Amino acid sequence: MRKTDQTVELDAVDKQLLTLLQRDGSLSSAALGEHLALTVTPCWRRRKRLEDLGVIRDYQANLDRRKLGFNVMAFAQIRFDNHSADAPEKFERVILALPEVLSCHKVTGEADYVLTVLAQDLDSYGQFVEDVLRRQPGIVSIQSSLALREVKAETRIPVE
Repeated sequence: MRKTDQTVELDAVDKQLLTLLQRDGSLSSAALGEHLALTVTPCWRRRKRLEDLGVIRDYQANLDRRKLGFNVMAFAQIRFDNHSADAPEKFERVILALPEVLSCHKVTGEADYVLTVLAQDLDSYGQFVEDVLRRQPGIVSIQSSLALREVKAETRIPVE
Protein backbone atom coordinates (compact mmCIF):
# COMPACT_ATOMS: atom_id res chain seq x y z
CA MET A 1 0.00 0.00 0.00
CA ARG A 2 1.11 3.53 -0.78
CA LYS A 3 1.23 5.95 2.12
CA THR A 4 -1.06 8.99 1.86
CA ASP A 5 -2.63 11.16 4.55
CA GLN A 6 -4.93 8.30 5.56
CA THR A 7 -3.22 5.10 4.47
CA VAL A 8 -0.37 3.28 6.16
CA GLU A 9 2.35 1.27 4.43
CA LEU A 10 1.98 -2.42 5.17
CA ASP A 11 4.37 -5.18 4.27
CA ALA A 12 3.35 -8.80 3.68
CA VAL A 13 3.87 -9.73 7.35
CA ASP A 14 1.71 -6.81 8.54
CA LYS A 15 -1.05 -7.95 6.17
CA GLN A 16 -0.83 -11.53 7.40
CA LEU A 17 -0.91 -10.32 11.00
CA LEU A 18 -4.02 -8.22 10.33
CA THR A 19 -5.74 -11.11 8.55
CA LEU A 20 -5.04 -13.44 11.49
CA LEU A 21 -6.25 -10.89 14.06
CA GLN A 22 -9.44 -10.24 12.11
CA ARG A 23 -10.17 -13.96 12.27
CA ASP A 24 -9.28 -14.21 15.97
CA GLY A 25 -8.53 -11.04 17.92
CA SER A 26 -7.61 -13.04 21.00
CA LEU A 27 -4.43 -14.47 19.47
CA SER A 28 -1.42 -13.87 21.68
CA SER A 29 1.89 -12.61 20.32
CA ALA A 30 3.27 -16.14 20.76
CA ALA A 31 0.44 -17.66 18.72
CA LEU A 32 0.82 -14.98 16.04
CA GLY A 33 4.54 -15.65 15.97
CA GLU A 34 3.93 -19.33 15.26
CA HIS A 35 1.74 -18.45 12.27
CA LEU A 36 4.13 -15.78 10.99
CA ALA A 37 7.41 -17.57 11.75
CA LEU A 38 8.47 -14.72 14.08
CA THR A 39 9.45 -14.58 17.73
CA VAL A 40 7.18 -13.00 20.32
CA THR A 41 8.89 -9.60 20.52
CA PRO A 42 8.74 -8.71 16.79
CA CYS A 43 5.09 -9.82 16.71
CA TRP A 44 4.26 -7.65 19.72
CA ARG A 45 6.08 -4.67 18.16
CA ARG A 46 4.25 -5.00 14.85
CA ARG A 47 0.90 -5.32 16.59
CA LYS A 48 1.65 -2.34 18.85
CA ARG A 49 2.73 -0.24 15.85
CA LEU A 50 -0.49 -1.06 14.00
CA GLU A 51 -2.51 -0.17 17.12
CA ASP A 52 -0.59 3.10 17.59
CA LEU A 53 -1.14 4.03 13.93
CA GLY A 54 -4.86 3.39 14.34
CA VAL A 55 -4.94 0.56 11.79
CA ILE A 56 -6.17 -1.69 14.60
CA ARG A 57 -8.87 0.33 16.34
CA ASP A 58 -10.11 -2.19 18.89
CA TYR A 59 -10.86 -5.83 19.60
CA GLN A 60 -14.27 -7.39 20.02
CA ALA A 61 -16.15 -10.66 20.03
CA ASN A 62 -18.72 -11.17 17.26
CA LEU A 63 -22.06 -12.07 18.84
CA ASP A 64 -25.11 -13.81 17.42
CA ARG A 65 -27.86 -11.18 17.64
CA ARG A 66 -30.69 -13.71 17.48
CA LYS A 67 -29.36 -15.69 20.44
CA LEU A 68 -29.46 -12.42 22.37
CA GLY A 69 -33.09 -11.78 21.43
CA PHE A 70 -32.61 -9.27 18.58
CA ASN A 71 -34.77 -10.89 15.91
CA VAL A 72 -35.32 -7.78 13.78
CA MET A 73 -32.67 -5.93 11.82
CA ALA A 74 -33.98 -2.80 10.15
CA PHE A 75 -32.41 -0.31 7.79
CA ALA A 76 -33.87 3.14 8.32
CA GLN A 77 -33.40 5.84 5.69
CA ILE A 78 -33.70 9.30 7.20
CA ARG A 79 -34.26 12.51 5.24
CA PHE A 80 -34.04 16.04 6.66
CA ASP A 81 -35.86 19.12 5.38
CA ASN A 82 -33.08 21.67 5.98
CA HIS A 83 -29.44 20.71 5.70
CA SER A 84 -28.14 24.09 6.79
CA ALA A 85 -29.83 23.95 10.20
CA ASP A 86 -28.21 22.21 13.15
CA ALA A 87 -30.80 19.38 13.24
CA PRO A 88 -28.55 16.85 11.47
CA GLU A 89 -25.71 17.48 13.95
CA LYS A 90 -28.10 17.09 16.90
CA PHE A 91 -29.45 13.91 15.30
CA GLU A 92 -25.91 12.48 15.02
CA ARG A 93 -25.28 13.15 18.73
CA VAL A 94 -28.51 11.35 19.67
CA ILE A 95 -27.70 8.38 17.43
CA LEU A 96 -24.20 8.00 18.89
CA ALA A 97 -25.74 7.32 22.30
CA LEU A 98 -28.13 4.57 21.13
CA PRO A 99 -26.80 1.02 21.52
CA GLU A 100 -29.51 -0.47 19.29
CA VAL A 101 -28.15 1.52 16.34
CA LEU A 102 -25.31 -0.59 14.95
CA SER A 103 -24.33 1.84 12.24
CA CYS A 104 -25.23 5.28 10.97
CA HIS A 105 -23.95 6.58 7.66
CA LYS A 106 -24.43 9.99 6.10
CA VAL A 107 -25.08 9.11 2.47
CA THR A 108 -25.75 10.51 -0.97
CA GLY A 109 -29.00 9.94 -2.83
CA GLU A 110 -32.60 10.24 -1.67
CA ALA A 111 -31.81 9.77 2.04
CA ASP A 112 -29.45 11.80 4.19
CA TYR A 113 -28.66 8.98 6.63
CA VAL A 114 -28.96 5.20 6.65
CA LEU A 115 -29.13 3.45 10.02
CA THR A 116 -28.84 -0.23 10.88
CA VAL A 117 -31.05 -0.85 13.89
CA LEU A 118 -31.56 -3.98 16.00
CA ALA A 119 -34.82 -4.71 17.80
CA GLN A 120 -36.31 -7.64 19.65
CA ASP A 121 -39.39 -7.70 17.45
CA LEU A 122 -41.48 -5.53 15.12
CA ASP A 123 -43.31 -3.89 18.02
CA SER A 124 -40.07 -2.79 19.66
CA TYR A 125 -38.75 -1.47 16.33
CA GLY A 126 -42.00 0.46 15.88
CA GLN A 127 -41.56 1.87 19.38
CA PHE A 128 -38.00 2.95 18.48
CA VAL A 129 -39.28 4.76 15.38
CA GLU A 130 -42.02 6.52 17.37
CA ASP A 131 -40.05 7.32 20.54
CA VAL A 132 -36.68 8.18 19.00
CA LEU A 133 -36.70 8.88 15.28
CA ARG A 134 -40.01 10.73 14.94
CA ARG A 135 -39.06 13.02 17.83
CA GLN A 136 -35.94 14.33 16.12
CA PRO A 137 -36.39 17.84 14.75
CA GLY A 138 -35.98 18.39 11.05
CA ILE A 139 -36.73 14.84 9.90
CA VAL A 140 -39.26 14.83 7.08
CA SER A 141 -39.07 11.19 6.03
CA ILE A 142 -38.28 7.84 7.64
CA GLN A 143 -38.30 4.82 5.34
CA SER A 144 -37.64 1.41 6.88
CA SER A 145 -36.60 -1.83 5.24
CA LEU A 146 -36.50 -5.06 7.24
CA ALA A 147 -33.89 -7.74 6.70
CA LEU A 148 -35.61 -10.95 5.67
CA ARG A 149 -32.43 -13.03 5.58
CA GLU A 150 -28.77 -12.26 6.12
CA VAL A 151 -26.86 -13.34 3.05
CA LYS A 152 -23.56 -11.85 4.19
CA ALA A 153 -22.68 -9.89 7.29
CA GLU A 154 -18.95 -9.28 7.29
CA THR A 155 -16.82 -6.89 9.26
CA ARG A 156 -13.41 -8.09 8.08
CA ILE A 157 -11.57 -5.73 5.76
CA PRO A 158 -9.58 -7.34 2.93
CA VAL A 159 -5.88 -6.63 3.47
CA GLU A 160 -4.34 -8.85 0.81
